[in-house]
Amino acid sequence: MAEKKRLFVKITRETLPKVRDKYPFIYLERGRLEIDDSSIKWIDSEGHVVRIPVATINALLLGPGTSITHEAVKAATAANCSICWVGEDSLLFYAAGTTPTSNTRNIIRQARLAMDKEKALKVARKMFAYRFPDAELKGKTLKEMMGMEGNRVRALYQEKAEEYGVGWKGRRFTPGKFELSDVTNKVLTACNTALYGILCSVVHSMGYSPHIGFIHSGSPLPFIYDLADLYKEYLCIDLAFKLTREMAGVYEKMTVSNAFRERVIEMDLMGRAANDIEYLLGGKRRKGNGGCNSQ
Repeated sequence: MAEKKRLFVKITRETLPKVRDKYPFIYLERGRLEIDDSSIKWIDSEGHVVRIPVATINALLLGPGTSITHEAVKAATAANCSICWVGEDSLLFYAAGTTPTSNTRNIIRQARLAMDKEKALKVARKMFAYRFPDAELKGKTLKEMMGMEGNRVRALYQEKAEEYGVGWKGRRFTPGKFELSDVTNKVLTACNTALYGILCSVVHSMGYSPHIGFIHSGSPLPFIYDLADLYKEYLCIDLAFKLTREMAGVYEKMTVSNAFRERVIEMDLMGRAANDIEYLLGGKRRKGNGGCNSQ
């Protein structure tokens, strides 16, 4: 059986790069973080030891099978390196520990943009422009753009249902009753959840807040939902209808997880999301791989 692709390369002395500026995050799984001569070292499941330069990393993403000592947490805090607890390949996000002395520059920028109605609307227009690259959005209200998005998504569901020859009765999901959904809705829910987890990791690692949004409101993670809409068409909606046909009406968790993982790797989601966030909130020019639908 071929080894499945992973989102991150294995951490070894050769693959851990030397950097001057801070990297946004590094993902670790199945190993232990502890202190060695006042520096943090990583001991993986095969006994390999790698010193982690936490002063050059914004966040450590700790996946399944990881443990960390109290002294290692203290060392990470002293280096202004946050710690996040995530699922395999960061497909689920559980919790984050932010250092009390961490740089608040980005979250302050985000809050200032969100509190200024004109600036917040400008950010929202940038987000909608990803989905409507040819539309004239200048002068349109947030409500009008949200209406355009709602119509686009409903049409997209129907388009994909016809493309893949799948029956579709609409988006339906009851919290806590996953098993009651049809196969397409189950895939949509699973992929959406995984997408939110990855984006939570990216947002936390960059020093922004998942709780300060520009389009969504009244929910726990409005900024995550704002960002997720940039990538759902390919990562979630198209995949849901494609897999519904391939699984012949029987939901297979591993099939969904592997297919979603492959698409995340293909589009370099973490790198793209970090780039897009800086473009949306920092005013930086978007790099070549940006955009929600470019593959």
